[in-house]
Amino acid sequence: MGGVFGCAMKSDCTVDLFYGTDYHSHLGTKRGGMAVKNSKGMAKAIKNIENSYFRTKFESELPNLEGNRGIGVISDNDSQPLIIGSHLGTFGIATVAKINNLSELASAAFDHGIHFSEAGEGRVNPTELVGMLVNQGGSFVSGIKNAQAEIQGSCTLLLLTEKGIYAARDRLGRTPLVLGKKDGAYAAASETTAFFNLGYEAVHYLGPGEIVFITPEGYETLSPPGDQMQVCSFLWVYYGYPASSYEGISVEWVRYRCGRALALADDTPVDAVSGIPDSGIGHAVGYANEKQIPYMRPFVKYTPTWPRSFMPQNQKDRDLVARMKLIPVPALIEGRRLLFCDDSIVRGTQLKDNVRTLYDAGAKEVHMRIACPALVYPCLFLSFSTSRSTLDLAGRKAIYDLEGAEQDEIIRGYADPDGKKTEEMVEKIREKLGLTSLKYQRLEDLVAAIGLPKEKLCTHCWDGSSYY
Repeated sequence: MGGVFGCAMKSDCTVDLFYGTDYHSHLGTKRGGMAVKNSKGMAKAIKNIENSYFRTKFESELPNLEGNRGIGVISDNDSQPLIIGSHLGTFGIATVAKINNLSELASAAFDHGIHFSEAGEGRVNPTELVGMLVNQGGSFVSGIKNAQAEIQGSCTLLLLTEKGIYAARDRLGRTPLVLGKKDGAYAAASETTAFFNLGYEAVHYLGPGEIVFITPEGYETLSPPGDQMQVCSFLWVYYGYPASSYEGISVEWVRYRCGRALALADDTPVDAVSGIPDSGIGHAVGYANEKQIPYMRPFVKYTPTWPRSFMPQNQKDRDLVARMKLIPVPALIEGRRLLFCDDSIVRGTQLKDNVRTLYDAGAKEVHMRIACPALVYPCLFLSFSTSRSTLDLAGRKAIYDLEGAEQDEIIRGYADPDGKKTEEMVEKIREKLGLTSLKYQRLEDLVAAIGLPKEKLCTHCWDGSSYY
């Protein structure tokens, strides 16, 4: 996925930009970068963060990044932010985007004699392509609107210009963007997590497609939000940091409500409840509080020297990292019936290893409760569950094992949470993971836990529904 942070200040913005960007590190694993505007022009720094953390890579760059406004980004994809010269003036650009028609847009640009300087891994840099689309407008606002209209997928962006920062949310609001203020400064961020410790107060959640202009004195809406919204539900379930809010709705409270809903639909006798660290913890707290069952930590996470489990590019290495950094506590496991909550099951390989570890440590039973329905469709709009094959998804693989095929009409037969086919799919996944029991959240309970109307939520990865 990815996250952006930008700030415009009456004083030097370097410290706020550095820490504000760092607070988005949970959203991306490949590249980090910052760009600033100062009296000398624009300066930027981009680093590979695959084998280290943002802070360790950028501390030495801070003396070169002084300025009173800047933008930063953590990315799962391309090198950014970029600085682009154009008829609109020089500007910096940072994006959170998944461009499904990248090849088509690039080919159309080539046909008109446009070239790209940023390329890697055999493709055009998506952020440079967005910059090209912005350049096709007669102004920054019309250029941003052009990009929003042309891109199939999603794109939220920040533009650093000579006069201020343009912040624009994805046309259907699939990824969030929120404004904060403090004395002498305004900021824009993907995550409200970035605000509190830096002294900012969240003041405005951008609506779908909304474009605002930010200066140290305030912000102005230049293009109002659209009527349709499809914000990603998975932000509350997994992606979002517990301290963040989207659309004014707290991530941690949603996870408590998800856990409560799982508990109300369950009558399994267990001795203790726990969460798979870290994103399963909030769901487990909600479950334990509702059931009045002790919450324990039979797994603890060892993080001082281990990168995040999905950082290595090789699946085998990712599985090894995930297994090594979760350490069992045998005194809390041996002879107990344990129930774990987790945000989701994507491929299930890491969870299978975790379950085996629990049994090796003496667990009597291992039950799993998942805070969302089974994932059976790969994400079209963010960088989540974008496997080369849909069969990498545990739910899709179970359906294939049962049906011998995975056509859409077959997949749709597993959408009924009370249907026999869904029961068979869940049982197949349970067997593969070696669990005593497995239950998923019902989609209507997840929607209720978030608190927005379903038509304002993207639920494509569970039920296949979506629109552009």
